[in-house]
Amino acid sequence: MKLVRFGPAGQEKPGLIDAQGVLRDLSGVVPDIGAAQLGRQALASLAAHDPAGLPAVAGEPRMGCPVANVGKFIAIGLNYFDHAAEVGAPVPKEPVIFMKATSCIQGPDDPVMLPEGSQKGDWEVELGIVIGERARYVEEAAALDYVAGYCVVNDVSEREFQMDRGGTWDKGKGCDTFGPIGPWLVTRDDVPDPQSLDLWLDVNGQRMQTGNTRTMIFGVKTIVSYVSRFMTLLPGDVIITGTPPGVGLGMKPPVFLREGDVMTLGVQGLGSQRQRVVAFAR
Repeated sequence: MKLVRFGPAGQEKPGLIDAQGVLRDLSGVVPDIGAAQLGRQALASLAAHDPAGLPAVAGEPRMGCPVANVGKFIAIGLNYFDHAAEVGAPVPKEPVIFMKATSCIQGPDDPVMLPEGSQKGDWEVELGIVIGERARYVEEAAALDYVAGYCVVNDVSEREFQMDRGGTWDKGKGCDTFGPIGPWLVTRDDVPDPQSLDLWLDVNGQRMQTGNTRTMIFGVKTIVSYVSRFMTLLPGDVIITGTPPGVGLGMKPPVFLREGDVMTLGVQGLGSQRQRVVAFAR
């Protein structure tokens, strides 16, 4: 299934995209797409509904984050061999974990606002994992059983805040609008191999990032198992898994986001996003 949340910000309704690409309204079946709808039994119950019997949604409404009330927004840094090389960082011996603020989460096509004083805004297309079952000290062999599905995420970053201002990376990763998620949550049964997905990102129509999840240093199974040893993962938590090469920081000379730039990005089978970069506003 391709599950979505559509409508104005803060007023999203649950929906799904049927096999013909038609948006169907799920609000008569479930109140939202959140923790209670992401477990194995809940997803099986949703899948039992015939999409043709659900109301079709007219027009092209705004898409919101496909997961309501994300509890934790967890990120894995430097997780592609070629990305670590482009930024001159050593290959990590263990996954690098940091957190993005849940307040930065937004829809896949909402504008990205540069924070006040931003000089080094950057882009990062990533595969997102959505947790469906409570996971604590899970083994790698069983890790995918705890995954509800996958989505596209742009890990927007401010490199000066991240790297030049001291402390952890978090301050350059959680600025408002820095977490576009969606358009869809594609359930795990429709992604048979999360380690064979193409990723891409363009800025102003120019291809910047091209990659495939097979070049991850730590794969999805490893990430879910590893993170579950440091914090309990709960339904609705989102883990983003690192980015392939082609970020602005890695260009020679570096290239950073400016007002008016347009980012378009996607992951194979998971849809695409488009964000216009706008100036800071209070």
